[in-house]
Amino acid sequence: MGEELQKRNRAITARRQHLKSVMLQIAAQELEKEESRRESEKQNYLSEHCPPLHLPGSMSEVQELCKQLHAKIDAAEEEKYDMEVRVQKSTKELEDMNQKLFDLRGKFKRPPLRRVRMSADAMLKALLGSKHKVCMDLRANLKQVKKEDTEKERDLRDVGDWRKNIEEKSGMEGRKKMFETES
Repeated sequence: MGEELQKRNRAITARRQHLKSVMLQIAAQELEKEESRRESEKQNYLSEHCPPLHLPGSMSEVQELCKQLHAKIDAAEEEKYDMEVRVQKSTKELEDMNQKLFDLRGKFKRPPLRRVRMSADAMLKALLGSKHKVCMDLRANLKQVKKEDTEKERDLRDVGDWRKNIEEKSGMEGRKKMFETES
């Protein structure tokens, strides 16, 4: 039974290798076709856009041909210079716009903030580490702060008319009373 399995595996690997070689042959043929197609396209393009060069026989005809070629070169150079100037102008505008954006935005890029849901205890644990076990109820603290604020408001209401308060505190007796009430 082991021999049959080995023969079968050998047949499978031989078939795989045969298929690989056939695929490689087909790919090579396709590459050759592609290359010949590209070469024919290149020849067609050159025949359309580049007429064959006819060298004139006399010196005056050669000079005329040179003048024509120089005129074409000058036109191409002018076009190239115009394009370079446009590119430089647009890059300068881009730099100016980027600088304005930078000025408007501020010096530093602000990262997008994400909302994180954490309890106060989890925040303290993350900040202080697992060593410190502090239990903090923020709502209770807020209520205490609110109670203190209401007591201050009551004191202000009890003061009453500010003019009377000023008259009472004026002079040495008023200052003496002020120190007595504080202690």
